[in-house]
Amino acid sequence: MNCPRCNAPLLPNSKFCGACGNVLNSVPPRANPVPGQTHAAPGGAFHFDADGRGQGRGYTWAIEHQGAFALAVVKLQAEQSVAAEAGAMVSMSSNVELYSEMKGGIFGALKRAVGGESAFVSTFTARGGPGEVTFAPGAPGDVAGIEMQNQTFMVQSSSYLAGDVSLTVDTKWGGAKSFFGGEGLFVLQVSGTGLLLVSSFGAIHRRSLAPGEQYVVDTGHLVAWEGHMSYQIRKAAKSGFFRSFLSGEGLVAEFTGPGEILIQTRNLAAFAGLLKPFFPNQGGSGGAGGFNFDFGS
Repeated sequence: MNCPRCNAPLLPNSKFCGACGNVLNSVPPRANPVPGQTHAAPGGAFHFDADGRGQGRGYTWAIEHQGAFALAVVKLQAEQSVAAEAGAMVSMSSNVELYSEMKGGIFGALKRAVGGESAFVSTFTARGGPGEVTFAPGAPGDVAGIEMQNQTFMVQSSSYLAGDVSLTVDTKWGGAKSFFGGEGLFVLQVSGTGLLLVSSFGAIHRRSLAPGEQYVVDTGHLVAWEGHMSYQIRKAAKSGFFRSFLSGEGLVAEFTGPGEILIQTRNLAAFAGLLKPFFPNQGGSGGAGGFNFDFGS
């Protein structure tokens, strides 16, 4: 199969031409999808490939070891690049050049730092020939490749992993509702066309909302949502803060459709709270099960 615009050869099931960047209108159905892999919901905004692989402008990508320890593998053509959050790289070919910069200048770097992200953005470029870069999040969980098509998504800062260099990734003021929701003062706004890699703590669950439909998500479980969706932060229990506290839930985000939300099945903050009793306290005492050990002098 060749590209209808430039006649360059295409990989099977391609959505983009790697030579000219042409977006292909029709994609044949994929056979034998990977069990458990998230599919693109009919009419859903987040376009996932059933087999966890695809092609963009000057690169191909695949998600290996899907599940708790997923790894994103991006194969670059010569002189092509991919952008990533600082610290996301696992490995790369020896001819891949890494360049880190404070994207958006000092003010942009300050916004990213206050929003809980690294002040630096990394760009990986294959020099003199093809190259490979692999990415993974710091916590166990899944990685999803989203093929954006002139879209805008809001992404939790800790869920952004990497993406096409043509995407615009900006740190936006989330307002008081974002601050009190425990998600920091800023969220990421990602816009454009191309590959977006997001990570999750646990698996990714998709929820599509009909027009006017309301849906509530714990703020610690949010990964991404469509940029046009409205939401408000409120107490989990409408009857009062104390009842919300007793329920084990704090503040939640109430979304109003239409639109689609990506939800992670585990909460990193809750998991950290479970582990806290197993670590020594600041006084140097404590341990698993709360036992103290004296190893002598």
